[in-house]
Parts: sequence; C-alpha cells; structure tokens
Amino acid sequence: MNNNRSTIIGFVLIFAIMMGFSWYQSRQYKEQMAVQAQLDSIARAEQMAEMAMDSLNQAQQGTSTNVKVMNMPVYKDSLLTGARLADASIYKLSNDKVEIEFTTKGAQPYSVKIEGYKTYDSTDLYLIKPQMSEMGISVFAGESINTKDFVFNVAEYNDSTLVMQLPFSDGGYIQQKYTLSEGSYMMQNELSFVGMQNLIPRNVSSVDIDWSVVIPRLEKGYKNEKQYSKLDFYYEGDKKPEQIARGRDGSERIQGRFKWFSFHQQFFSAIMTSKSEFASAELSAKYFAEDDPSRNLMACSAKLRSEIQAGSDNVVIANDFYFGPNDYSTLKNYDMKYEKTIPLGGWLVAWFSRFIIIPTFDFLGKFINNYGLIILLMTLFIKLLISPLTIKSYKSSAKMQVIKPEMDKINAKYPNEKDAMKKQQATMELYQKAGISPMGGCLPMLLQMPILFAMFRFFPASIELRQQKFLWADDLSAYDSIWDFGVNVPLIGDHLSLFALLMAVTMFFYSKMTSGQMSDDPNMAGMKFMSVWMMPIMMFFICNNLSAALSYYYLLSNIITMIMTWYIRKFVVTEEKVRADMMLNAKKPKKKSAWQQRLEEAQKMQEQMQKQNRR
Repeated sequence: MNNNRSTIIGFVLIFAIMMGFSWYQSRQYKEQMAVQAQLDSIARAEQMAEMAMDSLNQAQQGTSTNVKVMNMPVYKDSLLTGARLADASIYKLSNDKVEIEFTTKGAQPYSVKIEGYKTYDSTDLYLIKPQMSEMGISVFAGESINTKDFVFNVAEYNDSTLVMQLPFSDGGYIQQKYTLSEGSYMMQNELSFVGMQNLIPRNVSSVDIDWSVVIPRLEKGYKNEKQYSKLDFYYEGDKKPEQIARGRDGSERIQGRFKWFSFHQQFFSAIMTSKSEFASAELSAKYFAEDDPSRNLMACSAKLRSEIQAGSDNVVIANDFYFGPNDYSTLKNYDMKYEKTIPLGGWLVAWFSRFIIIPTFDFLGKFINNYGLIILLMTLFIKLLISPLTIKSYKSSAKMQVIKPEMDKINAKYPNEKDAMKKQQATMELYQKAGISPMGGCLPMLLQMPILFAMFRFFPASIELRQQKFLWADDLSAYDSIWDFGVNVPLIGDHLSLFALLMAVTMFFYSKMTSGQMSDDPNMAGMKFMSVWMMPIMMFFICNNLSAALSYYYLLSNIITMIMTWYIRKFVVTEEKVRADMMLNAKKPKKKSAWQQRLEEAQKMQEQMQKQNRR
C-alpha cells in the first residue's frame, strides 16, 4: 500500500513539474515574441523613416519642383523660416588665377577652379568640386542657428566683390563679404554681425565655424599624391607650421590660439588665415581608397572657434582664403610662412633646397623650357660643386688600394678577435705612414648626404615639374611607365618605371667599379654584397613609384659619377702620384694623434688585464 502511495505521489510530482515547465516555456515564448514584434515594429518604422528622408532629399534636390520640407525646425523669427525655404543661387568671382563659385545657401564657397592648370586626365583642375565644400557658422542669435541652413540675399555683386546677407526681423543681419583681387590667389572674407546686439547675448564670446572639404585626386600616381598630402597649422611667431595626417588618416585638437591652417594636396592648397587668431580648433583628414569610384583623395574637416565681442552693433571676423598652387616663390611672397608647408626636409636639407637648388632651378627655368635638360644641367652643377670632396674621397680610396697588400699582411698576422686591439694599432700606424685619414673616404660622402636627401625631397614636391614631358615620361612629377601590368605586384606596384630600372642598373655598375677597392677582409664581404646587389634592388623598388624626375636625376648622377671616377683614376689620382705622395709623407716627422694615443692606452690596459687574468 505504501509503495503504491509513493508511486502515485511520484507520478503526481512528475506531472506537476512537466506542467510547470510547459507553462514557463509558453510564457517565455510569448515574451520573446512580444519583444521580437516590438523590434520588427521599430525596424519597419526606421525603414519607413529612411524612405521618407530619401523622398524628402530627392524633393529638395530637384530643380523642377516646389516641394518643401514640412517637418523642418520651427524658428521664432519668421524671416529665418523664409530663408530656410528659399531657393539657392550660384554666383562667381574670378580672375586670371582662380575661379570661385558661391552658393547663397550658407553664403559659402561652392567650388574652386585653379586657372592655368589641368588634372592628369586634362580636365579643368577643381581644387574643390561643386557641392564638395560645406561651411557653416553656428551662433546663438535669440535661438541657435547655423548659417549653412539658410539662403542669404545678395546685397552687392560686381567683378571683385560679393556681399550676401541673412536678415532678421528686428533689422539686424549676418553678412558674408568676399573680395577677390585681380592677379591673386588670395580671397578676403569678412563675416559680420550687424545690428544684432539685442539678439546675441553679451555673455556669448565666440562663434563656431565648421568647414568640411573633399579634395579630389588631381595627379597620376595615387601613392605619391597621398604621401605628399597633409594638413598644416601655424602658431604666430613659430619658425614653421605643424603638420598632421601626412599620407594617413589623422586628427589634432588645438587648444591654444593659432594663425592659419591648410588642406594641403601634393601641389595645391586651401589655406584659411585669421586676421586676428583662431581661439581653438579640431582638424582632421581621412583618405579615400585608391579604387574610390569618385576619385576623391581626402576628406578634410576644420572645426574652428573664433572670439567675438558681443554687444557691438557691428561685430566683424576677418579671414583670408588662399586657393592655389604650392609654388615656393608664390607662397613666400605672402610672408605668412605658407612656403614652409612644402616638404623640403630637415633644417640642413631644407636650407640647401631653399638657397641652392630652388634658386638654381628657377634661374635655369627662365631660359630653358625643357625640364629634362634643366635637371641635367643642375646635376652637372651639383657634381662640380662637390667635386673637391669627391676628389678627396677618391684620393683616400686610391691610397687604400696601394696599401692593400700591407693591410692583407696585417689581417693575416692578427686573425683572432683577441688581437683586435693590436690589429687596430698596426692599421693606424700604417695609415699614419701612408698619410691616410680614417675618415678620409667616409667624411666627404657624409657631407654629400644632405644634397642627396634634398633632391629626394625637392623633385616630388616641385610643382614646376608637374605634367612636364621628357622622353617617354609624360609627367616628371609622377612615375614613368613603360609597362602597365594591370594588376598590383607586391613591392613593385602595377607598372614598370624605365627611369627607375636604368637608375638601378647604373648603380649596380658603379658599385662594381668601386667594390674592387674594398678590402678582402671577410668582414667586408657583407658590405660588398649590400653595395653591389642589395642597394640597386632596394633603390629600384623605392623609386619605381616615385617621380620620374627623381629617378632621372639619380640616373644622371650615377653616369656622371662613373665618368668622373674614370677620369680621376686615369689623370688626377693615378697610382704613381699616390705612391709619390705617400713617399713624401713618410719622410715627414710623425706626430701621434689624440685618437691614436687613446688607442695605445687602451691596448696597454687590455694587455695588463690579460696578464692579471693569467695569474
């Protein structure tokens, strides 16, 4: 009986558990369905909202319809409501340098075309294409407004001046005045708040200016153009501007006061300068991919804050806009350090570029139209300029070649690392006897390094070379291509540059020519391999995507250097002359240098330590 009772109780409990679990599952399912239904409802609502916004945007963009946005913000001032609904118009200011279009919506630049220049595909060069710029001024004038939302009235318009105004009901207005002088890339701008002392509270000390620009691709090579594009900003009194986002996405929050900033494409810039100073800013740039279908280069943004003194019946914020080429002389004439945005390298390299390369290049350009010939003459000029250093280096190398048998004997006498100090002392004694300076061959080459780096910086940044044809190159500022692969090959790219290839070949032969003078010391084997094989290959990979002018210069430099090497060896620094000089030097009284004295002292200390270790 007890067993049956237990069995019945067990079945009842199992049934109760099953019923409870089924009820719980049913409740959870209903709750999940309710949540999913809510999510689906939200998704459908969002989809309908997106469809509605698309329809509204299409209606706003249409030129043949009078559809107005019904759910727009409601403004206290009826004139603002009317300005929000008004149709915008396009006006233009132009001279022989630049053509700037403006839209009355926001009273802002609409497009910028640089005269006298073309893009790589021979179309008009728009630094800013239509609708690719948006500028808005945010201010509290009885209510928060942004000028980009309103259509301004044109108050004055002539060949050099455009004045647009946004009126308020109490008689005040916001005014944008643009002035473009003849023969200048610089446009003056005055943003004024006239008769608005009762609308702008006295505790408002600043206005925000937001300017966003999309810079299109203008050059042949994407990588080269991207590498030399960036943003710059300048603090009043500094020697040079700061730069960010060079060749990669970047942003910078500027807390202090500064004078100007620039959206810097490889060869053209949009620069905004405050007549007073900007109070603070946030600058940013983001680059588009190489396969961007619209062929855009970078999206630039400047969120600026300008200080004002509220309470006046005429508050003016004055700014200048430069839209033009990154030409060193042109930028320097404005005396605002704009020319320092051109990437010429560090102070020593930039000094050589500013005071030697650029003046020489400009001087030759006045008389010669062929830039390939100008580069040839510049290369000859530079080689002649540094020829004393070259001859000194060759003399040192020739002496090293003469004493090579003696050096081999020293290497054989001291083969072990423990005798390194003795080997070094014997080598120095031989150098002193032969009149060889340890730095005689290296120092002249080191002094030439700033010139090499200056050229590396100068050619890709020189707008004078832009779209200049020479031999098979159609643009000396970009890579030359004799074979387009159609696909991207690692390290090389999608093309083969003939100038880069010839440069690498001449570098190989020059290295072979000079490697014979290197010591047969096994420690030098790696150096020889690097010089003869690795350096030409590495330079080819580097220069294949850089400007043809740079590869052409290195090619010329290698050829001229090989000719000079042959001539110096044949007529200037012959083995007979070197031996005669060495014999004369051997007869002179010898005085140990400070470095040699320190070496001997170090050797004595090493010998004493070795004796102590043996004990």
